[in-house]
Amino acid sequence: MVASLTSGVESRNGAWSFIRDFAAHWAGALEPGDGWAEADLAAAEERLGLRLPLALREAYLLLGRREELTSNHDVLLNPAELYVDATKEALVFRHENQGAASWGILLDELGDEDPAVFIRADLADKSAERWEGWLERLSLAFVEIVLSESLQADGEPCDFMADFDDDGIELLQQHCVRMPFPAYPIGDEGFGIGWFLGPDVLLRNDDGMALLARGRTEEDLDRIRDLIPGDWLNDHR
Repeated sequence: MVASLTSGVESRNGAWSFIRDFAAHWAGALEPGDGWAEADLAAAEERLGLRLPLALREAYLLLGRREELTSNHDVLLNPAELYVDATKEALVFRHENQGAASWGILLDELGDEDPAVFIRADLADKSAERWEGWLERLSLAFVEIVLSESLQADGEPCDFMADFDDDGIELLQQHCVRMPFPAYPIGDEGFGIGWFLGPDVLLRNDDGMALLARGRTEEDLDRIRDLIPGDWLNDHR
């Protein structure tokens, strides 16, 4: 996975190749029909009066209908749900699961093949809301979406530990491999997310605020729970 992700973060085509590989090993291979049809995208463009960026079209055509890869926690909008935000600044394509934030592409960057992705928090003070930089390429954002949503998959061996302390971080760095995905901000403080890979276990460190993990099997997940002790939410042993 590390080798595949190295290529996946370098180019748009590399991102789609990584997603195909990841899906095949963790969720089921991508097949024809897992994406939206060209007609669905054309209808969205006609309704919105704009052209979707190439990377967004490719992502929707590749896996847009595979909700277990895109929408276990946060929600990837389908083509009929895409919209321009109220400020007329961005095309919105994803929502946080409780409406706390939205992800979008700035309208003046829609002509780019693989534009940057921005995030906007839903605040009580609407005048304080801003589109803030998230990831520099849309294809990279879809790699992140697939990785993050896999940690929240129903019926899969997933777990979560809050208040991940310095001892846990040291164990994580000692026994797992840091994956070559660029750090990106979470929340107002700009904390960075880091991805790690253990033996058949994928982990996300939310800058010490939380640790999320998914094993290929429950036994794989148990090994990480034993390796990094703490208050794991779903550990009922």
